[in-house]
Amino acid sequence: MKPRTFRKTRIATSLSVVLSASTMMPAFAADEVASENIEVLKVTGIRGSLIKSMDLKRSSNGVVDAINAEDIGKFPDSNLAESLQRITGVSIDRQNGEGSRVSVRGFGADQNLVMLNGRQMPVTTGSRSFDFANIASEAISAVEVEKTSQAKNSTGGIGATINVLTHRPLSSPGLKASFGVKAVDDTSTDEGSITPELSGIYSNTFADGKFGISISASYQERESGNQQAQVGTGWRSFPGIVDQDWGGDNAEWGGVPKDDNQINRPGEGDVYSVPQTTVYRFEEQQRARTNGQLVLQYEPIDSLRATLDYTYMQNDIDTQSHDVSAWFNFVPTQESTWSDGPVSSPLVYSETYPDGGADLSMAAGDYGTRDESGSIGFNLEWDATDNLFLSLDYHSSEAERSPNNKNGSSSNLSTAAFIRTSAATDFTGDVPVLAVGGGNQVRPEDMRVTGSVFGNARNKSEIDQLQINGTYIFEEAGSIDFGIAATDVNNHSQSVNVQRNDWGGVGAEGDFDPAWFPTGSVQDQFDGSQGDFSDYEGSASVDPQDVIFLWDFEAVRARAAELYGSTAVGDCGNGFCPSTDYASDTDRYTQEESQSAYIQYNYEGDIGDMPFDVHVGVRYEQTDVESKSAVSSYDQATWIAETEIALQSTTTDNRVFQTQKGDYDYFLPSFNFNIEVVEDVMLRAAYSETIGRPDYTSIQGGTTVGTLANRGGGSGSTGNPSLLPLESENIDFSAEWYYADASYVSVGYFRKDVTNFIDNSPVNSDIYSIPDPSNGVYVQEAIAAGQVTAIDQRQWIYDTYGATDPNVTLNPDNGNIEITGNPGDPSVNFVINTPANSSQSSVIDGWEFAVQHFFGESGFGLQANYTLVNAGDDFDNTNLGRPDSATRAADAGQNVLTNISDTANIVAMYEDYGFSARLAWNWRDEFLNSTGNDTGANPTYTEEYSQLDFNIGYDIAAVEGLTVFFEGLNITNENTRTHGRSYTEVLNYTQTGARYSLGARYTF
Repeated sequence: MKPRTFRKTRIATSLSVVLSASTMMPAFAADEVASENIEVLKVTGIRGSLIKSMDLKRSSNGVVDAINAEDIGKFPDSNLAESLQRITGVSIDRQNGEGSRVSVRGFGADQNLVMLNGRQMPVTTGSRSFDFANIASEAISAVEVEKTSQAKNSTGGIGATINVLTHRPLSSPGLKASFGVKAVDDTSTDEGSITPELSGIYSNTFADGKFGISISASYQERESGNQQAQVGTGWRSFPGIVDQDWGGDNAEWGGVPKDDNQINRPGEGDVYSVPQTTVYRFEEQQRARTNGQLVLQYEPIDSLRATLDYTYMQNDIDTQSHDVSAWFNFVPTQESTWSDGPVSSPLVYSETYPDGGADLSMAAGDYGTRDESGSIGFNLEWDATDNLFLSLDYHSSEAERSPNNKNGSSSNLSTAAFIRTSAATDFTGDVPVLAVGGGNQVRPEDMRVTGSVFGNARNKSEIDQLQINGTYIFEEAGSIDFGIAATDVNNHSQSVNVQRNDWGGVGAEGDFDPAWFPTGSVQDQFDGSQGDFSDYEGSASVDPQDVIFLWDFEAVRARAAELYGSTAVGDCGNGFCPSTDYASDTDRYTQEESQSAYIQYNYEGDIGDMPFDVHVGVRYEQTDVESKSAVSSYDQATWIAETEIALQSTTTDNRVFQTQKGDYDYFLPSFNFNIEVVEDVMLRAAYSETIGRPDYTSIQGGTTVGTLANRGGGSGSTGNPSLLPLESENIDFSAEWYYADASYVSVGYFRKDVTNFIDNSPVNSDIYSIPDPSNGVYVQEAIAAGQVTAIDQRQWIYDTYGATDPNVTLNPDNGNIEITGNPGDPSVNFVINTPANSSQSSVIDGWEFAVQHFFGESGFGLQANYTLVNAGDDFDNTNLGRPDSATRAADAGQNVLTNISDTANIVAMYEDYGFSARLAWNWRDEFLNSTGNDTGANPTYTEEYSQLDFNIGYDIAAVEGLTVFFEGLNITNENTRTHGRSYTEVLNYTQTGARYSLGARYTF
């Protein structure tokens, strides 16, 4: 049987020839098309891009969607993730208002394999997800999203395999070039200005099309900001029976008293949560992104093509932050109003401090990072015979994230005024409203330096990958694809912190020049709805905190370094700078080696008048993991302030060294069947088995904990190199009707039976058996003596034991009482986030609906799609995930999936007479983001979000190839919000803003 491909429309075929979009069509079919006598119709712009994408979708071996460049150097959106979200089933995560990572069909970014020109790329975040914010779109020719698997596909994408394709000169012969300039105004910044973007791409072929060169480069600066209101350290959740009666059986730190100060207190059969803090945080960020790619291609004979390419990406991000916050100390003088159960949350939560002196904290940070990556690759394509086609591809790539600021890759220096007489937060609006007794009367002279953390972290990833692929075409019996691959991934992460735990304050009021503390305002920074304390009946101040000092970080840091000593020392010789002594802290190295082989049989034929193609194959994957780690351990805890407990080590060498290993192998079958039942109507069916590997952080060895705990315990994380990947059995059905040259409608059903889910479960552990002074024998004696607040308990312990117990002291530098745990005290409890494979399975299924329609030759067009996803059981918010105790049984485990949500897109467009316009609306429903955090098995929900963007362009008739354009993103200033077990348990409210761009592009 003669090999065949589907019969393209005249415009679609012309586009394939003229623009040479990357397609999935085998070489023999391409030759067949090229030999046809075709009138070339050059269609570019929005319509041309969509026709090319439709052409690829129609001719694919499975369910595939794509986005193509509208012309050389002109991708539909300046950010690839923003373009990808227009595809059915694709949703994105944004960082500081810009698309960063993608989820497909409900599977998070780690479970979607992103490749660059068919190659796995290194990442530096510990995840497997590619950060699309690091790559410019100007050099991109297309992005393919394969939703069904074939044996020849690399593994790792349960949701989808996403292949980003860059320009290749021999695929687009002749001289082509494009240069662009853009001015960007990001309205989210309070201090920034209009920033530039420059881009260019040059492509040409020589020697009768035998040699080609392509050079692309871009440079972008961006200044942005955000305003956040948050309960940054999370909520603590309890059964309704838990209280603060330390003489009874149900008292816990954070418990709510059973007294008349509680309005509608939760019942004993309810669950409730209390906030640990309320924080207002304001950030400014500057980014400089540089991209470049060089491609050399040589085709000495028609049957041999060699490609050598080098890709470079650099992204520098500098961040400055200021925040004002109040910690809740869970004192008995709580006065709160509660919502109804069974999940009860405070509408207003308050505490009063009759003796005053609680802290109003104002912190600042100034830090920066650099993401830098380079990749060199070589590809050889050889048509060995008329029937045998071979290719070899090798690349060596590395990526590194490193500190790029003298203050480190992260820094936080805290100041405080010890003037707070009460704290109350109204949680009834979108934005939590904090009121602090005495807070708006604070003066610069009141501020004292407290604790600080200066951190350096660097992460490096290296990938060496070799792929050998082949296709053999039988004369009358289809073809086979075959190949082998070897991938070696090495990840090295190091971090070191210089942390001062002087959270009770050092020095004296008046140590700093008041001129360094300019006053800003808080409440007018937020647009979201806010409560007015109308539900509150307590005695705390309800005057919203509006004063914040936007203090000079460098001036205060330098002066503090002159005034105050520290046992924690950085490279500068004091505690107010980072360290580069990575060997003294956390050091982890992980190597993942994978080998694979596949074979796939392809057959095309006819059933009556219905052309069909079938693809059946199997892939074998074998992976070995080895992790080496060196992490710090601790043997002492000191109660240094009301809620803070500092961990220390009394030995000189406190590091724990480990080597851990894991391995797995899989046979992964796949089957794809496509048939054109009537002209222009395609039906598809597919079955496959796929795997999704654990993220790199989860397979790191060693357990790390934060060096600052509180009276409820500490937190930490551990890795597990023996983790197995997720396993999924996938079924897909799709129907597509291509009823016009640029129009189609499709509906698809997918089902994924997934096992081996990785639960990052919080586990209670007394890992170091460190005596806990905040819950120890002395505290119990103080409670028996009538001391109910932490301040009173600490003072009683000092008055009683300060003269006789060397573990009860007064810090001479700050005058704070410090109490170290003694043998016999209960151990500090740590909530350790621990990844493990679940024995349970889940089914994810859903429907995808899409339509693309152009209204004749009017220039108007419309795209719309909707994805409906069902993920089984919902998270039970009444289940606290607590272990068993003397008064209640352990909560059952929950088999729930995260990041699952419905999505929708509508894009209206017009293109004619040199004018183009596009208006795009994107929506994602609320979804469960995670099932645990530092306070335990507490959920995080990301709320419903939608965004409206536009793009307007005009071709200047007087200058051929010159286009001016105007773009807008998030033009309605949408904000993001996350919450816990109920809507009022807000975790984060982030406000960014619209971004506008005015630019010009010249193409020839």
